[in-house]
Amino acid sequence: MKTHRLALRSGTGATSAPSRLPGRRLRRRTLFAASGLVATAGLAAPAIAQGVRRLKMVTDWVEGMTGFHASAVRFARTVETATAGRIGIEVFPAGKLVPAFQTFDAVSAGVADLYHSAEYYWEKKSRAFDFFAAVPFGFTAQELFGWVHYGGGQELWDELSGRFNIKALLCLNTGTQMGGWFNTEIRSADDFKGLRYRMPDPGAEVLRRLGAIVVTLPGGEIVQALKSGAIDASEWVGPWPDMAMGLHKAASYYYYAGFHEPGTGIAVGINKAIWQSLDGSDRQIIEAVAASEYSRSLAEFNTNNASWLGKLQAEGDVRIMKFPDAVLKAFLVLSKDVVAEIGAADPLSRKIYESYQTFRAGAIAWSNIAEHAFLNARAPG
Repeated sequence: MKTHRLALRSGTGATSAPSRLPGRRLRRRTLFAASGLVATAGLAAPAIAQGVRRLKMVTDWVEGMTGFHASAVRFARTVETATAGRIGIEVFPAGKLVPAFQTFDAVSAGVADLYHSAEYYWEKKSRAFDFFAAVPFGFTAQELFGWVHYGGGQELWDELSGRFNIKALLCLNTGTQMGGWFNTEIRSADDFKGLRYRMPDPGAEVLRRLGAIVVTLPGGEIVQALKSGAIDASEWVGPWPDMAMGLHKAASYYYYAGFHEPGTGIAVGINKAIWQSLDGSDRQIIEAVAASEYSRSLAEFNTNNASWLGKLQAEGDVRIMKFPDAVLKAFLVLSKDVVAEIGAADPLSRKIYESYQTFRAGAIAWSNIAEHAFLNARAPG
């Protein structure tokens, strides 16, 4: 999915949460468009008036982006409602307060109070952030939530993000993603040699080792690039956001499963000083709202993906195909090396990797005799 430098429009129509802080003069001093962190470095601390805290949440989603922007707004509004208006959060889409993909730095520096984004965007800070979003053949949505909340993941995440003055919480999951849109049929792993494929890391590194030419494109350019032949294939998310973009009009084959993002988590990151300044009850409310929105967004993605898959199947213009078993096996073998390398970068990365792998092994053992076995039995013969 990774929305690297995207420019995507969609039909959710969500808008930013309305400001309730009295005083236009105060708002003019604290809310303003920024062209970069330098321009906003002098921004004041969150406004507090009459017992109300007005916080600024920056996102890496353009306004109206299918699934993501609406979830960020819903999180903000639920926090405001649950705190009886004590905490108001104004949502700024990508580029409205700080440039896209500078959200982490903005919150770390105190320029903004919260971000809503994917942790794998911070790979240049530490590759270990990948584990809290998605890695190839990693956790499903339920497993990621379980590891973070009950397997020691949150404590490790706190240690990692705390180095950058941030407290992060899971607050959205896309569910299992699709493998991507192709203009040629994939019969073997050799078909990836020379294939011009749009996919970001860490999944992209797996494809590079198969000989693919990995391309990074803004989301708004994918459809035209596929139509023109500039690229041969591209991943995105799933039927709901993919068809909103128009990818089903640009490619002939739609492959599954998405080995690279089996359950992509999105986080809300909170400036650590802001987090520590909240009383315990308000911190618990924010944690509860984040957990609730994680579950709600996953249900929203799964429900809409199922609906839009039905529409795609009914149209009959695209062949929906599973990657051949030999290809999935090649993905798996290479993914083990790529993920191990991410976990070997430094002592904290190794600690996170070891915790992740231990929990993953237990989750696989349980799911094989529980959910996986049931789903196999439920499948039509």
